[in-house]
Parts: sequence; structure tokens; C-alpha cells
Amino acid sequence: MPVALVWFRNDLRLDDNPALQAALEGGFDVVPVYIHDPDGEGAWAPGAASNAWRARSLQALDDDLRAHGNALRYFLGHAGPTLAGIAAAAGADAVFWNRRYEPAVEDRDARIKRDLREQGLQVESFNGALLFEPWTLKTGKGGPYKVFTPFYRAALARWAPTAPYDAPERIPHSNDGPEGVGLDHLKLTPHTDWDGGFWAHWTPGEAGAREALEVFVDGGLHGYVEGRDRPDRTGTSRLSPHLHFGEIAPWRVVQVIEAQRGSVPDAQIDAFLRQLVWREFATHLLHHFPHTSESDLDERFATFDWAKPPRNIVDRWRRGRTGVPIVDAGLHELWSTGWMHNRVRMIVASYLCKHLRVHWRVGAEWFWDTLVDADLANNTMGWQWVAGTGADAAPYFRVFNPVTQAERFDPRGEYVARWLPELAGIPVPLRHAPWRDPALLARVAPSYSKTPLVDLARGRDDALLAYRKLRDARHGDDEHR
Repeated sequence: MPVALVWFRNDLRLDDNPALQAALEGGFDVVPVYIHDPDGEGAWAPGAASNAWRARSLQALDDDLRAHGNALRYFLGHAGPTLAGIAAAAGADAVFWNRRYEPAVEDRDARIKRDLREQGLQVESFNGALLFEPWTLKTGKGGPYKVFTPFYRAALARWAPTAPYDAPERIPHSNDGPEGVGLDHLKLTPHTDWDGGFWAHWTPGEAGAREALEVFVDGGLHGYVEGRDRPDRTGTSRLSPHLHFGEIAPWRVVQVIEAQRGSVPDAQIDAFLRQLVWREFATHLLHHFPHTSESDLDERFATFDWAKPPRNIVDRWRRGRTGVPIVDAGLHELWSTGWMHNRVRMIVASYLCKHLRVHWRVGAEWFWDTLVDADLANNTMGWQWVAGTGADAAPYFRVFNPVTQAERFDPRGEYVARWLPELAGIPVPLRHAPWRDPALLARVAPSYSKTPLVDLARGRDDALLAYRKLRDARHGDDEHR
């Protein structure tokens, strides 16, 4: 039988896997490989939380492959030469993989495909991650979108998700070629037990993804419109890490969600599907504007007056010691679980970029290292959206007030009390702003910060002043042209 390598990356599943399906339909014996090549990721090598998740997801994938009569082979090194070496040793005729869309990885993969084809191999790549690849939706002028709403309309006009399909009971294997190394040789897990608390909240792998979707359909989907903004409730799907690592295909998620029409109001279903399209939009942006992982899409902000606070200020933000409970609670949730509720992500990011006026990239790098769902496209879009420097962004002068946000979306302070138990004894009206009663705070929670890092009104005013300076400078330039 001819042999094909199937190169697994962020597609750690057997069902709905186009690269694997192509090998099976081509009549190949399959050699499944995973190559740990962080240097191939460019400036954004996977962070610690991502690696911790990946280790468990790879183990789950290997277990699934073994149940289907095959096994995953692990390798360390540069992907191109490693693939070429494995293919030669295994006598492979073909190499298949599913595409990724990060700029550095796209460039690397194009070189690998060219080199392997020059060696006489059949090499094909497939869409295993998206409903719409970045080049499939274009504006009327043929360019990329920068605003979500017309992108969303275009997506709905071409809405035809792939039909899900299951892997066969047996995946034919080949014994030829190198065995690879053990999973532990990849050194994906943290040196300390930093991630130990994550796994009470998550089950990496294809089965875990299916279970998360089922739990959401049975619960959060029914009240999604309101519930997705409430960190004190379990109202979101929590599918983001599963989608990022490709443990479930987005088209399978769509099929399962669409099947609920009739038992779940259309408004709830449509609101969730809209969020899936936001994920597509993020990838669209990063593909067409690859510089944005490092710099602003809105070039005006190249001269913005970002603050340069002492390092201890940024460290206090990272550790959830800002003195603003909703911000601190979010950062404690992140450190404890590898995840943060999306509404709280916006509040936390706004506090850093606007009240502290710290460059968004500082926050993006922290999220990149600590989120289990760290995705370059989503992370970049989200931070630039909050900072006001990206596509379809909130205007810079829109500054979230973390206290009013907390009062609206965590009205009883339950989210704050969960992640900052020292504040659980403070009455709810004060739980979101305990500095308003210094005596009570000192008595009930003496270890908590007495005042916020920056006065909220002053921080907002300083941010608006910096924005006005940027605007005025731009107007001045325009007048002298």
C-alpha cells in the first residue's frame, strides 16, 4: 500500500479532518506525525498555557488513534527538514496537512510545500479550521474587509457549512519510518505545577470538545443573548480552546447549534453563530494585514502617547493587584484556569490600555502566555479593538468604567467574590469599589489594595487628553498639506 504522512498541527481530531480524510480516500496507509517546531511560529511561539493544553490534547489524539489501529509519532525540530526526513525513511508518496493562517506559519508552510513537491512527493493542504478561508470573502472592490458588519453580511450570503463526517473505525497504519520521541521529550508541560488548577475546568481533546458543546447546548445556549455577558453565570460555550486546537470543526458546531432551532429561540442561536463569524473575521484580518500582530492597523496610533509606567505597575496588573475588583478577579481567573470571561477580558484590557495607558501589546503578550485559547488572530483583534487601534474598533475615547461594568454584568458581585474571596464579606454595593469605605475595607479585607493603581476619573481624563493630542496633531498635519 502507498504511504502518506498526515501532519497534525492545530487540528487535533479524527472526525471532520480533511487532511486525514484525503489520505484515507486516496487509499494510503497513514503515518500520523506531530512536529514541535516553536521556531517556525516566528515571534509568536506558543505560550506556556497553550503548550500545557497541547500536551494533553496530543495525548488524547494519540489515544484516539490507537483505538483506531494507529498511533501518533512525535518529533522535535524544524518542520520542513523533519517532514522530508520522515517521508524518505517511511517511503511515503504523499504528505497532507490542514492549513494554518498565522503569517509566519503561512510563509513557512508555502516553502515546505514547494520543497516537498520538488522532491517528487504529492503534497496537499486543506481547510480544517474555518467556515470561510481569508481569501474567500471580498468587498465589492475585491479587497479585504475592515468592518465586521459587512463581513458578516457577506458570510451569511455564502453560508453553506461543510457537512460533518466521522472517521472510520480503523485507520490503516504503516510501520515504516522513524518512531519519533516520547511526548515528554517535547517539554510542553510547565516546569512547576502552575497549570495544576486548569484541569478541574477543562478536558482537552476531541471528546472534551464534544462534551463542552453538549453542555452548552443543554444550558447556556437557551439564554445566550444575555448570559454571554454575565461572568457570574455559565453562559458562554467555552469552546474557544477546543476550536483553537482543532479538537472540533466549526462546521460541526454549526450543525449541532442549528439543529436546536424550534427548541431554542432563533435569536439565541443567531447570536451565538454571529460570535463564530467574529472568529472568522479575526483570521481574515490577520491574513490580509499580517503586520497587525506587532503594530496598529490604524497607522495614526504610531505616534500615540502611550505611558511608560514603572515595571511594578504592569506587574500588579498581571497579578490582579490593581485595587479594582472586577479587573483583579478577571486576572485571578486567568491565572487559576487559563481562561477569562470575554466581557471581563474587555474590562481588563480597557483598564490597561486606557486607565493605565499601557500599550496594548503588553497585554496581548500576557494573554498569549497565560490563555489556553491563545489564538494570534483573536488575541490581536481583541486587544486592538479595545485599544481603539484596529479594525472596526471601539473609538479610543470610549473608556470602559470598570465599576459600572461590574455593577451591570456582575450585579451581586458573585464573580468578584469567587475569584477574590477576601472581598466576599463586603456588602455588594461596595464590593465593586471597596475604596469608597476605607474603614470597612481595612477591617474586612486588610490584605486587599486600599486604593486603585490610578484614580479612575484621572486615568480616563489622561487617556482622553492623549487622544485629543493625537487628533489635533493629525488635523494640524492635514492643514499643512
